[in-house]
Amino acid sequence: MNEGFFEALAALGSENSVEQALLVEKIEAAMLKAAQKAYPYAEDDDFRVEIDPAVRRFDIFMKKSVVEGEPKTDYEVSYEQAKLTDPDCELGDLVECKVDPVKFGRSIAQFAKQSIRTDLRTINRQQMMEKFESKERQIITVKVTQIDPLRGTVTVEYDHTELYLSRNEQLFTETLVDGKPVRVYEPLKEGQLIKVFVTTIANREKRPIPRISRVDKGFVEKLFEQVIPEIADGTVEIHAVSREAGFRSKIAVSSHDPNVDAVGTCIGPHSSRINTVLKELHGEKIDIIPYSEDPEEFITRALAPATVISTTIADDETRSATVIVPNDQLSLAIGNKGQNAKLAAKLTGYKIDIKPEFPDPEPESDVDAEGYEMLDDVSELNELDSAES
Repeated sequence: MNEGFFEALAALGSENSVEQALLVEKIEAAMLKAAQKAYPYAEDDDFRVEIDPAVRRFDIFMKKSVVEGEPKTDYEVSYEQAKLTDPDCELGDLVECKVDPVKFGRSIAQFAKQSIRTDLRTINRQQMMEKFESKERQIITVKVTQIDPLRGTVTVEYDHTELYLSRNEQLFTETLVDGKPVRVYEPLKEGQLIKVFVTTIANREKRPIPRISRVDKGFVEKLFEQVIPEIADGTVEIHAVSREAGFRSKIAVSSHDPNVDAVGTCIGPHSSRINTVLKELHGEKIDIIPYSEDPEEFITRALAPATVISTTIADDETRSATVIVPNDQLSLAIGNKGQNAKLAAKLTGYKIDIKPEFPDPEPESDVDAEGYEMLDDVSELNELDSAES
């Protein structure tokens, strides 16, 4: 029996990434509970469980009362049998005797197994929380171990723990195939080391599951923090980030040191710093915006690279603004599918109504502007932003 037990013990520890000493401790506790359940009239301290993997020993002991003649209950042992264990014992003494767990019965065995499973779940939860709680909203480096060609899910490993990067959390770009836009995902390979952002830890109370992403806007923010020491030490502050993963991001920064240029610091000498970030994002475009506490100025800057003639806050309560741009800058300000305007709105938190300097009395098409206005409702954007985060 012991051989099979210790083989199962080793497999259990390996499957659950639990140290053998801790696992033995939990099994001993479970077997004590099982013994107490099997012998309800015995005292709690009448039992002792001994598990020693080094010598492959597993024994359960119970103190029994020494009696003359044949024992009448399971709580007694004959004087002759007791003498074999303790030569100095007398009638009425309590002597430790081995107990065969098989005699516990099926229900007691199931109780012990369930107790061990419960303990393992608690251990796994504690280990997972200890490992990842400090990593929440941070970037970690993981190793790609498996790619599901059908679902697109990528299995990665971090510190002996498997995590899953779903298709929706992977970077992609779009290309036209037969005139239709098709998503092309980043070419990940088994064995490759990649950076991911830990967005949250789900199901904390039962079975914690770290959620990871490469499309969350926090990924861009933390990449900048890793690459640029002035952000890490607080000299340069990131005020806001908006992102269309795989296409474009906008990041608003300011400097707390008058001698440090926030934008120039983020770009770095010969664009070295920004290029490091872009390489990780596979060429996703990034606009670095100088932050301003003046909302009109901030909105103007956020619409870069478009030129803005004027910005007027139309309503502070609804956080809406009207922006006038040269006619030849209208498409650039709105962007492809409203992307530039949408990002500017998410960055500033304002609904932005973009208008040309000289409106055409009978415009051929106002689809872009109308399409953007529908996208740009602040409440909808906040919901979108929350979903992406």
